[in-house]
Amino acid sequence: MISSTRRALVLAPLACALASVSTGLAHAASAMEVGGVTFAASQQVQQSTLQLNGAGVRYKAVFKVYAAGLYLEKPASTPAEVFSMSGPKRLMVSMLREIDSSELGKLFSRGMEDNMDKAAFSKLVPGVLRMSQIFSEHKKLQAGDVFMVDWVPGTGTIITVRGQQQGEPFKEPEFFNALLGIWLGPQPADWKLKDGLLGKKA
Repeated sequence: MISSTRRALVLAPLACALASVSTGLAHAASAMEVGGVTFAASQQVQQSTLQLNGAGVRYKAVFKVYAAGLYLEKPASTPAEVFSMSGPKRLMVSMLREIDSSELGKLFSRGMEDNMDKAAFSKLVPGVLRMSQIFSEHKKLQAGDVFMVDWVPGTGTIITVRGQQQGEPFKEPEFFNALLGIWLGPQPADWKLKDGLLGKKA
């Protein structure tokens, strides 16, 4: 017979492991609603199923501008963890109000520049200009419009607006993380949104 003390010692690690798995599954299985937008628990990017890491709303003054959700292969709670992941990633953005697309492109360009050193940013200038042009061509984004920024290993960064891929992928591996820096960098567009994307509850 195994004593109750020994049984407890044997079962404790198993209980901890099961709790960890349960927590991971709960994280992976949870859809989120923010700003009236529901982000599904998972998204398919190429042949990979990504899990919702977190979501939040971008505010400008008191106005809601857009809701965003970050999808990853596994949970991450820090920018460093997100940036270091080599697998596919997706940032999904759903507009909550009408906005001039060229203005949005300029804000994104400034956000990238604010979160990089000048030398690193200068190397990405051609891609930044092309990204700004992509948004300028759409004139306006309306409430309910969705765009996505995907990182696909071996392919590059793919921008999709209203379900349509916009031109050729951006090949530079640094470009996706530079874009993601707009929201997760040291000077993010919105601190609460940064926390939301990292799965931190308000």
